[in-house]
Amino acid sequence: MDDRALPHTRTARECMVMEAMSSTPGHEPTPGVIITHPNRDKPVVQATRATVIVLLLASAAVVAIVTIGGWTVLQGAIPVQIGYVLVYLTLAYYAGRWNRGVLPVSAALAVLLGIFALVAGPAWFARDKSGYAQPAISAGLLGLLTLLIVPLQMLVVAFAMRGFQQGWNVELERRDPHAAAEGFAAPPPHPA
Repeated sequence: MDDRALPHTRTARECMVMEAMSSTPGHEPTPGVIITHPNRDKPVVQATRATVIVLLLASAAVVAIVTIGGWTVLQGAIPVQIGYVLVYLTLAYYAGRWNRGVLPVSAALAVLLGIFALVAGPAWFARDKSGYAQPAISAGLLGLLTLLIVPLQMLVVAFAMRGFQQGWNVELERRDPHAAAEGFAAPPPHPA
């Protein structure tokens, strides 16, 4: 093996590894190019994002109230409910950062939570009688809050899917007019 070919091969291999490990392969920021997100500037898209965030936060709040209010009588569901609160808060954070990938996850989790709430709501009303251990908040109120989760989750599904259709992730590249004045050379075209 030729010793002159070894450094060249090693450099090529290191470049391939670095390219494979980069978060967006082949899309390093090019000087003189501005990346814009045209769909994010539309008022309807911003309203959808705000609605998704508010619905996720409201859902997390209602689940937290039901969890804390019924803590003494809940059996085995506490870790699931705490998990839902934490996941919904995380999803709201990423939706606020325009992450489109959390929208279908939000919709799927909302369907599951809606089913759980629909089944659990009447059980709270059944506990609102003498002879049952009473939670910190009235069982009737907890039943009402639990059933309130169902329409909240239907709205989460509707708005998350609407947001998914709006293309939050669409990017457009355009030349920076200031870079063109400074003698910017066009970048080589990327293969498709």
